[in-house]
Amino acid sequence: MNILILGAAGQISRMAADLLLRQTDANLILYARRATSRLKAADPQRVRLVDGDFTDTQTLTKTMQGVDVVYVNAAGDKAAKQVIAAAMQAAGVRKVIEASILGIYDEVPGAFGNWNKGMVGPSRIRQVAEATRVFENEAFDYTILRLTWLYNQAGNTAYMLTQKGEPFVGAQVTRQAVAQLLVDIITAADNRFAKTSLGVSEPNTDWDKPSFY
Repeated sequence: MNILILGAAGQISRMAADLLLRQTDANLILYARRATSRLKAADPQRVRLVDGDFTDTQTLTKTMQGVDVVYVNAAGDKAAKQVIAAAMQAAGVRKVIEASILGIYDEVPGAFGNWNKGMVGPSRIRQVAEATRVFENEAFDYTILRLTWLYNQAGNTAYMLTQKGEPFVGAQVTRQAVAQLLVDIITAADNRFAKTSLGVSEPNTDWDKPSFY
């Protein structure tokens, strides 16, 4: 399996790449601005570094040849996602996992929902919601990850999922857990993650705000 990680210099992307190398036999393409100077190929036999940005259609399309899964972390950048989507279609790639944010369907109830809107801002939430629709359609085998508030805690890979249409539950989740979820989605033997938009949080964190605020 060949996996392309777009935005590979980000924290979750780096963690996921490390887990994929340790838990699978997949080959990785790590795509980022100045990837060859910012990143290191931990296993040169399985990892390829590509310098590029999300607006470089030619480089993206070339890089996507033979790719099975694309992971995208571009949140509210609709223009970038449109370029990525066009490159995927040109290369014949359908499976995409996208990192997004909670609240794009107005699905976060109660005090936490109000706190989240106040912190993120309605205009930013609308921007991300519109950008998410680039992949959330019949052209792609998509998995949208609506991530709650993130923090780091080594060894904590606990996550829980809510489906689109369900109230979002959970005020925080570790980046380590999100990285493990990415591996679990990529290695799933069935189609339970196909064409889903998943709320991602940590169990037992149904609070008014994250513990670190």
